[in-house]
Order: sequence, then structure tokens, then C-alpha cells
Amino acid sequence: MQNVVLTDLEVAEKMADAARQATLPFFRQPTLETENKLQGGFDPVTEADRAAERVMRDILAQWRPDDGILGEEYGAIAGQTGRTWVLDPIDGTRGFVSGTPTWGVLIALGDDSGPFLGVIDQPYIGERFVGHGDSAFSAGPMGRTALATRKTAALKDAVLFTTFPEVGSDIEGRAFRAVSEQVQLTRYGMDCYAYALLAAGQIDLVIEAGLKAYDIQAPIAVIQAAGGIVTDWQGRPAHQGGRVLAAANPDIHAAALDLLRHF
Repeated sequence: MQNVVLTDLEVAEKMADAARQATLPFFRQPTLETENKLQGGFDPVTEADRAAERVMRDILAQWRPDDGILGEEYGAIAGQTGRTWVLDPIDGTRGFVSGTPTWGVLIALGDDSGPFLGVIDQPYIGERFVGHGDSAFSAGPMGRTALATRKTAALKDAVLFTTFPEVGSDIEGRAFRAVSEQVQLTRYGMDCYAYALLAAGQIDLVIEAGLKAYDIQAPIAVIQAAGGIVTDWQGRPAHQGGRVLAAANPDIHAAALDLLRHF
């Protein structure tokens, strides 16, 4: 019988710790083998992805056996509680295999209405971004800090991120450029780390398309707890993925949404 009771946040952080230990031995190793999951393109997966998800699932089997699980590498397991842990063992595997430290481990807990706990963890840098309810914080080399999003109101003053310059389809690319042409600065290629930067008050917008639930649920929980907003391009809930607009505050969200919703 389990004698110790862990909170949901403690379980999430235990998983993030285990995923760090599972992924780091593979990072920047010349012997790392990569498989391609995408015919006609490049969507890599490595043993690091699989190892990290396995150790996180092992922890859930011990501490939350009745909850559901949705993971990128090993699929879905139905639970009995109405709660589901959503896992992306390495978000940004392309970055991982390239040696850039912008990939991360994503852990979310939610129900049908969306995520209410999220962790974005960057093992190599040692940074962790957490959102739970209305509490948001980061912990890393500079210590622990409360997270709060920026107050930028106008697109002309905004910093915008996306992972791929082409964004998605041709029409999705045009929609992104409609916003990008209005902002102060556009940057590319950060994967989940861009969402962490938004929660930390460093940038204002992240616009992406073609996301899965496991790509976005942890960032949603972290950003919302830090004061930001995440929706689809029509202003609807985005926790199932698709076209996503993450914004630092209602004003900058409305300005970007006004352009995106026409596409």
C-alpha cells in the first residue's frame, strides 16, 4: 500500500526529473540514431524520446494508476478519473538531434475542458517552467522566479515567434505573415521554448499550425497561469492542437486574432 501521498505537481516534477535523466545521456552524442516518422518529410524520433516517455509512464503507473495518459510515442490509455496526463517526451526532436538546447519535455494534466497543470522542462539548461491554477514559476540556474506575461498592447511593439518559417500550409503561411509584417521583431525555431519565453515575459506572441494535443497542452497551462491567453485562430479552445495563437495579454491577442481569423 502506498504510504506517501504526492500532489499532482509533485508527480509532474518527479516525471520531469526522470525525463531529464533519460534524455541527457543521448544529447549531443555522435552515436545517436534517428528514425523518420514522416513519409515525404522529416519528423525524427530517437531512443531518447522513447526512453523519456517510458520512465514518465512508469511513474504514473505507480502514483496515478487510475488517470488516463496520452503520449506522443506510445499513444493513449483510458483512465477512470476523467483526468488525463498529456506527455511529449521531447518537443523539438529536430532541435535535439541538431544539438540546440531549445527542445523540452512537456507534461500536462487536464480534463475535457483543457489542461490545468503544465510543465515545460529544458534538461540541458536546467530550466523548468510550471503553471498550476493561477500559480506560475520558473526554476533554474538563476533560482526560482514568478512568471508573468508582458503588457504589450500594440502589434508594432510586439515580439513574435514560430518554429518553422513556412508555418504550415500556404494559407497558414500567409496568415502568419499578415501578423509578422505588423510586429517589431519575428524570430524562428524555438519549439516549446518560445512558449516558455512568453510565460516568462520575454516575448508577446507565438503563432503555429498543425499542432497535436501533446504539443500545446503543457504550454497552455503555463501561459494561462502566468496571465496569458492561448486559443485557436478563431478564438476558440486550442487544447486539442491545430492552429494556435498564444498571446501575452488580451490586447495583443485581440490584435493578432483580428488578422488571423480571416484565413
